[in-house]
Amino acid sequence: MPGKQLLLKIWQWFDDRSGISKMLGPIMKHPVPPTGWAYVFGSATLFAFAIQVLTGIALATGYVSSAGQAYESLKWITNEAFMGRLLRGMHYFGASAMVLLVGIHMIRTFLTGSYKFPRELNWVVGVLLLLLTLLMGFTGQLLRWDQNGVWSTIVAAEQAGRAPFVGPAVARFLLGGQTVGGATLSRFFAYHVFFVPAVIFVMVALHLALVLRHGISEAPHRDRPVDPKTYRAWYHAMLEREGVPFWPDAAWRDVVFGVFVLACVVFLAWQFGPPTLGSPPDPTIIQAYPRPDWYLLWYFAVLAQLPPGTETFVIVGAPLFAGVCLFILPLVFNSGHRAPSRRPWAVASVLVIVAGVGSLWIEGERSPWSPDFDARRLAPMQVNSSDPQVILGATLFHDKGCEYCHTIAGSGGERGPNLSAIADRLTQQQITLTILNGAYNMPAFASSLKPEDLSALLAFLETRTGPKP
Repeated sequence: MPGKQLLLKIWQWFDDRSGISKMLGPIMKHPVPPTGWAYVFGSATLFAFAIQVLTGIALATGYVSSAGQAYESLKWITNEAFMGRLLRGMHYFGASAMVLLVGIHMIRTFLTGSYKFPRELNWVVGVLLLLLTLLMGFTGQLLRWDQNGVWSTIVAAEQAGRAPFVGPAVARFLLGGQTVGGATLSRFFAYHVFFVPAVIFVMVALHLALVLRHGISEAPHRDRPVDPKTYRAWYHAMLEREGVPFWPDAAWRDVVFGVFVLACVVFLAWQFGPPTLGSPPDPTIIQAYPRPDWYLLWYFAVLAQLPPGTETFVIVGAPLFAGVCLFILPLVFNSGHRAPSRRPWAVASVLVIVAGVGSLWIEGERSPWSPDFDARRLAPMQVNSSDPQVILGATLFHDKGCEYCHTIAGSGGERGPNLSAIADRLTQQQITLTILNGAYNMPAFASSLKPEDLSALLAFLETRTGPKP
């Protein structure tokens, strides 16, 4: 076929001039141990990163990184640009896939002891890639330039500022000044689009180079511990007996799973779209309740439930302790058994961490400490009264935002006390003083309530009693 011959000649010319087959050939053909599907998550993470790079480049062509235009440019991308909604959705779900996959990859590496000799540095670079992945997600949230993204950054800067000695300097470097503004957005855009991806590219190249140098770890065996004195000789002998070429004998699983990841990202982006933009940032609104993206919700729950007086210790000490443990792990435990069946402490620690993070994530998703701005107006059945004054009070209970923080008859937020039986606990005078003067985490309404509104609210709350014995 003439067309096929022409393509072959073009490839031969390009290969002769570039030498690409001589560069990639040994990499694609290098022998690897027989592996299974558990080993696909590392390459899948790289595949998700490629999705992020491509969709990020496309989004950057329409995004304007200025405080006055960022929000509107994102609205234009989402609602008017060709395939803008799909691209934003793919970028969001691609980030989620990248975080999830790198986490699973590290769990698999830890459970199979693949961080042991001679792959200690592989693990250290992997930890750095995990941190960079989370940093990419965090910096991307501010680029939405809505109320939630701005206040999330302010909270993060406040946490960074608690670090001893260097905290204030770190916070100023993070924000590009004393507070969030146009300089912060420009700086985060540079972090998200240039600096962090460049470091990730370097770390990925180093990680792959280390994999090529030391080989892919073989499946662990319960009767084959790692002895640094003999492991290299044993590993090379095993490759000669059992090794298979990386391409196509092992890489086909990576390709199949990578396509599956892409299909999932496209489907979720098409079905659900990107995260909804909140209201534009308003510096006059100081009572904000920011929520991070789902992969940081567990940490959000930790910070929200810290006992008073422990914030600085946990915010600074806990991440530092976790980081030290992750980095020194391969240096302290670089030999011995790799099989999970011979390392019950490793299995137990993963189960405890996953269960703990999962429970905190569920609590972060519920976030009972935050107002429920989606609380619906009480239904007539819940009000259970035909008195116009009581009905007006129930309407004001929602319109004044009381229902965002207080539950009545199973409806409302959980930030404040449940008021379903408030009339059994407090007198009318006590309720009045609380409404007018406020309480812990509750603003005072003396200046914003008319006397007739207060009377209607009191009439409604006085009907809130529990079942009589």
